[in-house]
Amino acid sequence: MKKYLVLLLAIMFTATILFVGISCKEEVSSTEERKPYEGEVRLTNSSGVNLSPSWSPDGKMIAFTSYRDGNNEIYIMNADGLGLIRLTNNQANDLYPSWSPDGKMIVFTSDRDGNNEIYIMNVDGSGQKRLTNNPADDSSPSWSPDGKIIAFSSHRDHNNEIYVMNTDGSGLANLTNNPASDLFPSWSPDGKMIAFGSYRDGNFEVYVIFAEGEVRLTNNSANDFSPTWSPDGKMIAFTSDRDGNNEIYIMNANGLEQVNLTDNLADDSFPTWSPDGEIIIFNSHRDSNFEIYGINTGGLE
Repeated sequence: MKKYLVLLLAIMFTATILFVGISCKEEVSSTEERKPYEGEVRLTNSSGVNLSPSWSPDGKMIAFTSYRDGNNEIYIMNADGLGLIRLTNNQANDLYPSWSPDGKMIVFTSDRDGNNEIYIMNVDGSGQKRLTNNPADDSSPSWSPDGKIIAFSSHRDHNNEIYVMNTDGSGLANLTNNPASDLFPSWSPDGKMIAFGSYRDGNFEVYVIFAEGEVRLTNNSANDFSPTWSPDGKMIAFTSDRDGNNEIYIMNANGLEQVNLTDNLADDSFPTWSPDGEIIIFNSHRDSNFEIYGINTGGLE
């Protein structure tokens, strides 16, 4: 099971690699009409893998990674899947976009300098700047709600840990500091907690770290990872393979009432909640290719 999950995460991690210069924006027009979200809906449709979606703070745009150009690049699109624009254009891999709270910038992972580092750019793709600079891999950044801090995973201590830094790359600090892998941090809406996936129990479980310490929210023999908070902070969506394949689950913020939201035979992973709490978008392999899907939460908050 660990080998399977590591392979899945490797698809994401190895795709986080580089950007070289000024952004090249590419709009792709489409005449396909999509209805408003009714149950589940596919938002992307390409032969390339589409991964790691992230909502803009106003809920109007979605940033994501796509392999449609022969390597992983950062794209944005309207919330209905139309109005596609490519923000990065280089021979390396760019992954894991995360919006700043004011919607003006995007932080992401790139291996354009030979290993995964954390970069930021303006929302139009201009002004790309590297924030981290070390031989280890830094990945999966997440912007704090007040816009002052970026959390991310780093392998600089020979295993993946959750780090934080200021938005200019200064003030680096290791938050987790244990021998196991800690991945995919996600800030609570009030900025007081960070949820993440940890392998410290022999399989991936969802943990939360806060000023007083850490607490484990899931506890089973399967793998639970890539948590994301609902906008009101009352619920957490996450990925779990407890039913034999990766599915999107939701639970209360205290770990109770865990429910399978997607429930199909394909792999669904890496959820993220819309700013209004009505929709969760995620990666899905149900079309024999990873695409971005959306699902109504049904007023679960």
